[in-house]
Amino acid sequence: MRAEQRHVADSHDVIEVRGARENNLRDVSLELPKRRLTVFTGVSGSGKSSLVFGTIAAESQRMINETYSAFLQSFMGSPSRPDVDSLRNLSAAIVVDQERMGANSRSTLGTATDAYTMLRIVFSRVGVPSAGSALAYSFNGEGMCPACEGIGKVSTIDVAGLIDPDRSINEGAITVPGFSVDGWYVKGYADAGFFDPAKPVRDFTAGELDDLLHKPATKMKLNGINTTYEGLVPRVQRMYLAKDRDSAQPHIRAFIDRVATFAACAACGGSRLKPEALASRIAGRNIAECSAMQVSDLAAFLRELHEPSIAPVLTGLRQTLDSLVEIGLGYLSLDRESGTLSGGEAQRVKMVRHLGSALTDVTYVFDEPTIGLHPHDIQRMNTLLLRLRDKGNTVLVVEHKPETIAIADHVVDLGPGAGPAGGQVCFAGTVAGLRASGTLTGRHLDHRVSLRDEPRSFSDTLSIKGASLHNLRDVSVDIPLGVLTVVTGVAGSGKSSLIYGSMPRRDDVVVVDQSAIRGSRRSNPATYTGLLDPVRTAFAKANKVKAALFSANSEGACPNCKGLGLVYVDLAMMAGVASVCEECEGKRFTPEVLTYKLRGRDISEVLAMSVSEARDFFTEKQARAVLDRLVDVGLGYVSLGQPLTTLSGGERQRLKLAIHMAEKAATYILDEPTTGLHLADVDQLLALLDRLVDDGNTVIVIEHHQAVMAHADWIIDLGPGAGQDGGRIVFTGTPRELVASAQTLTAEHLREYVSR
Repeated sequence: MRAEQRHVADSHDVIEVRGARENNLRDVSLELPKRRLTVFTGVSGSGKSSLVFGTIAAESQRMINETYSAFLQSFMGSPSRPDVDSLRNLSAAIVVDQERMGANSRSTLGTATDAYTMLRIVFSRVGVPSAGSALAYSFNGEGMCPACEGIGKVSTIDVAGLIDPDRSINEGAITVPGFSVDGWYVKGYADAGFFDPAKPVRDFTAGELDDLLHKPATKMKLNGINTTYEGLVPRVQRMYLAKDRDSAQPHIRAFIDRVATFAACAACGGSRLKPEALASRIAGRNIAECSAMQVSDLAAFLRELHEPSIAPVLTGLRQTLDSLVEIGLGYLSLDRESGTLSGGEAQRVKMVRHLGSALTDVTYVFDEPTIGLHPHDIQRMNTLLLRLRDKGNTVLVVEHKPETIAIADHVVDLGPGAGPAGGQVCFAGTVAGLRASGTLTGRHLDHRVSLRDEPRSFSDTLSIKGASLHNLRDVSVDIPLGVLTVVTGVAGSGKSSLIYGSMPRRDDVVVVDQSAIRGSRRSNPATYTGLLDPVRTAFAKANKVKAALFSANSEGACPNCKGLGLVYVDLAMMAGVASVCEECEGKRFTPEVLTYKLRGRDISEVLAMSVSEARDFFTEKQARAVLDRLVDVGLGYVSLGQPLTTLSGGERQRLKLAIHMAEKAATYILDEPTTGLHLADVDQLLALLDRLVDDGNTVIVIEHHQAVMAHADWIIDLGPGAGQDGGRIVFTGTPRELVASAQTLTAEHLREYVSR
């Protein structure tokens, strides 16, 4: 570690970390200045998150939990202490991460930021005619539309998807997931006495069929037990359709898609509210119309409202809206469902919530806050990070973008490599010191990718005609085939709408995005890529036993944790608590299975290997092919057994890309593939994109990273702004033409990038 660390002065003004060994950290000790902005850098897997989130933030939150009463702790569980000798001078930590916000359809941008709460107060005071108190304007309270119960949408169920009319109830006529013939639900229908459970449903009278399908909830006693009988349709509505579809298990999602159709509620027009709330207006607009406005427009609308009686509320609401605009989210609307926000958007919304907080001397921890941001928007993000610091808070940021590294008061660079090759502090000090340090990050801080002298030529194009999805304004554009095209523009300019929503559907198009990979806690890179199959086969062959023994989801699983390695306690009122299984010590397998070795390693040790280690370990051709592709996409540091739920959006995307590379495709669409990549790793990604193109494929990348723009053969730039200020093609051509003559925000920043 460099001597610059010594500039950190008084011990009370620093967070002291001594002997941190969480995950791959190698006995890390350092001091971090309080009430300053510290940026943590290093290659993916170098230990940044283990230090910042797994050690500092985790210990702060554990200590806060210990202040709760023993009664509360009995429900909450006790998180384990991070593997660290000591941590001193911690303050309360607030983690502002990229986790998607709650996908509950009742949660919107307005409710998540309290902007809608303040707007309800404004309408309750000055709306004409008044609908009543602020609750009268709440779609989650008194103001909810009774027809859709404040959801704004109603569902219609295709009854044919619920029953098989040729069977009786006893024979399994009910085909809804979870309604087995010998289960509690079906037994309730069979014993209710409203129809003969042995008669085929086809032979039911109209009254009997109505009782089976539509009877309202009715209290009754069955077999001496008080219960409630409910028709199949309202029960399915309540059990499956009233909950978030995306969080459901795959077979439930398939069932919902098969039997249900959703449409805007006819009673409220999708506004979620009662007529009384919709009749109340301010300057000709009701609260639903205000919520549907673009945030930047709503802010302008409220600036024209002068009402002394609600001045404090108006001031707070305007500040929240202005902060959303400042952080680059002015294109959203308050009625936008929280679950539809991207990870980057969700993180910025959380930041806005904290900007209005009266708390000071708090430690704010950010995980790559620039994700999804155009260089123009990164400047806004930097301003907000500095504002949080200037309020007297400690701001810790894990980040790769040089624009954010540049504003740091203090930088900690971890490495030198990833996984077992990382976990050490390579540098701690100023940005200038990092630049001169000779570390991988220091060497790449001013690294620039040159514009292509000779972009690849093309003859054929894929045409989009008259695209009008979301904010697109009758867009027509030709996308060249056989080259690398970058689609760019500020956040909210219409990039995703153009590519995902408007591109002609073709069988040879592979979309590789950052969406969550469907799977349970048991899923990991080994299972997801199919690598586990040749691994199990190799173990079985070497030990002359069944391959099933080497699956943590099958015969070889530890019976105590069922092969998870962790024991979970699910808590209804808050997040569950996980603890390492005491029986297998987190190894996931039975002691017998762990006696079987492959070249001196047991299956648990193999799953703990990084992809790069495993590639050196395995000689089997099928396993090596998968591992080579994982290394090619920059995932060499990820362990084979790492739960998929812990991967970042960029890691998920690169994992999907590794799988798709084994397929025959013609067009690859990638959504911000640089997410989570260190500056040095971007060069490897560019080489991979070149390889895909050189193999005869078309590669279309939605991206803000200037290195990718500079490397492109063709650029499509959308804008000029976001939301209703975007949705137009403002440039198409080569990067060199963009830099030479275009007057867009992208041109401005790329021009500065290549001229440094």
